[in-house]
Amino acid sequence: MFNLILFGPPGSGKGTQSTNIVKSYNLQHISTGDLLRDEVSRQTPLGVEAQKYMDQGFLVPDEVVIGMISGKIDENPGVRGIIFDGFPRTKAQAEALDKLLEFKNTQIHLVLSLEVPEDELVRRMLGRAATSDRSDDNEEVISKRIKEYHAKTAPVAEYYDAQGKLERIKGDLDIQDTFKLLSREIDKYLLPA
Repeated sequence: MFNLILFGPPGSGKGTQSTNIVKSYNLQHISTGDLLRDEVSRQTPLGVEAQKYMDQGFLVPDEVVIGMISGKIDENPGVRGIIFDGFPRTKAQAEALDKLLEFKNTQIHLVLSLEVPEDELVRRMLGRAATSDRSDDNEEVISKRIKEYHAKTAPVAEYYDAQGKLERIKGDLDIQDTFKLLSREIDKYLLPA
């Protein structure tokens, strides 16, 4: 099973590229946000636990999120691979994910980081806010989100870079050209389905 993490700051095209990767390589997409919403709506034991934290305005503890990821992997034993979106966000989460995958006799094979200059991110996000009902519609909020992303994910990138698994991808090209760069790296491990 091939496991991939796609990193990228807000506005980097992560959602679009995740969709392209899932379609081309027939991978299972695991988004922790989607997982949380699904578990809560189905009132699973982990969903009930997560809801308690969310109702109080707290972040859901890593062990609860890891439990949800473990369950999702177990539900789909025959998948070709997984693309993790929005997780891990901290070094502790990366270490916990590695332990979980090791327990399941697999690992993270590749971490792709979409690199986009901040002025381009701001331009994209302002454009996105103009066409949808998004709260990040001014430069101050957008800039704050980008800085927070870099502060939190830099240690995760360093963690995987030290393992030789991180590839930085120029993400300010058009959608197809960026996808070609991502595919070039994925193809070293897995060919399109």
